[in-house]
Amino acid sequence: MPVHNWTRVDAGIFHAFHHGWIGAISNALNEGLLPPDYYALPEQLAAGFGPDVLALQSRRGEEDGSDGDGTSTGGGSGLLVAKPALTPTAETDMEFYRRKQNWIAVRHVSGDRVVAMVEIISPGNKSTRHAMRALVDKAIQLLDQRIHLLVIDLFPRGPRDPDGLHAAIWEDIAGTQATPGPNKPLTLAAYESALTVRAYVREIALGESLPAMPLFLEPGAYVMTPLEATYQTAFASMPRRWRDVLESVV
Repeated sequence: MPVHNWTRVDAGIFHAFHHGWIGAISNALNEGLLPPDYYALPEQLAAGFGPDVLALQSRRGEEDGSDGDGTSTGGGSGLLVAKPALTPTAETDMEFYRRKQNWIAVRHVSGDRVVAMVEIISPGNKSTRHAMRALVDKAIQLLDQRIHLLVIDLFPRGPRDPDGLHAAIWEDIAGTQATPGPNKPLTLAAYESALTVRAYVREIALGESLPAMPLFLEPGAYVMTPLEATYQTAFASMPRRWRDVLESVV
């Protein structure tokens, strides 16, 4: 199914779709894509991300349950894949030395720590300078805490992200500018956060199908997120009145 032009409907229509899409992605991840010691839940997160944020959590510690190369040994159908097939689009030059500091953290006894998040960008995320700043700041905060991130932006570049959302995030992370490709204004960006941050970026155009994207659960290991199949599931549940608008030829 080709990606639709969501600027043809108001923000409330896209919000309804994107709520369903988050649910479809969450279901797909929980139905065998994730290793058995991970689970996905739609959750709210303030300051730029939410309410349709997908948080991935693990019950295990930093290194338990892995055979050392990033492959899950949990015995379930989900499998962490090491060595991404995609080549990083960019990587920060400097290590985040502040990440190596020792901290004392108070955690819930269950140990359900957030390890990764998925965010589907809505028009409101880029509607004002303040909203855009909050979105970028939250992305930086998550990555700085070594929470991996997958960002899906199906809206074209605008005055607050003239080079795309990834470029806005990357400038704050690395202090360098990312150059977008021509004629492909929509952005899919997977961020792997360790001592450095690696970005895996795919740019697509309206009318293209969505590629699967890596969702990192730990450094060097990820699962592939089925964006196309889940997009189709969510779109099929939309009211026909709005499906007709989005599918009509102008």
